[in-house]
Amino acid sequence: MIDALLLTSPRISTFDDQTYLTNASSFFFERDGRLFLVTSRHVMVDEASGHHPSRIEIELHNDPENLAKSIGFSIPLFRDGKSLWRQGGDTAGDIDVAVIEINRSALPEKILYRAFGPEHLSAPEDHVEIGSSILVVGFPLGFHDTLHHMPVVRHAIVASSFGFRFQGMGYFLTDGRTHRGTSGAPVVMRDGEGAPGELTWKLLGVHSARLDVGTRDLVLDEALGLNCAWYADILMTLTES
Repeated sequence: MIDALLLTSPRISTFDDQTYLTNASSFFFERDGRLFLVTSRHVMVDEASGHHPSRIEIELHNDPENLAKSIGFSIPLFRDGKSLWRQGGDTAGDIDVAVIEINRSALPEKILYRAFGPEHLSAPEDHVEIGSSILVVGFPLGFHDTLHHMPVVRHAIVASSFGFRFQGMGYFLTDGRTHRGTSGAPVVMRDGEGAPGELTWKLLGVHSARLDVGTRDLVLDEALGLNCAWYADILMTLTES
């Protein structure tokens, strides 16, 4: 049995027309019958590094009876010169989360996937303890199960007070080993038990980037090993009709 969690997160490749640029992580989010792909904003565009893809491609399972079969599904990022993804911001600046709606009619007839929904988001009254065990589901350095086209998970813990904006930003900290390619990965926590195939995970955040200290001595001091995860409730704003 494949854990439903692994079917939420397709691998992203970014392209400038036909030129391959980078790889990243993502996940599906469904609301009111509409299907969205969620990733980090800097996967869609990153002015600082000159990253300007024109389209992304995700890998889909197109045969539920054979997970070794997959198909690439291309999603344009612009139409008539305007970006098709949605991104958010608040008083502290840009939020490093982006969503783009997937045209269901363009999808292959038979695909196997799972999607998070509003019911998987953490409610304000939910208490997530400091040090709670969480998972980051993605494609570190592009690494994955290349036969079955599945992501891998990395273990982490909640490293700052959940529900508080760390240093005034819309994210919390996680303590775990991550790499390039994990941007856009869902950060999840087990949420009870369910029947086989059910998505029994709480969606806490969207992994963005590793954090470091600018004054760190690169020879004497190890990297902090801390990461920022943007609170997943931003998805309710970004997926409004």
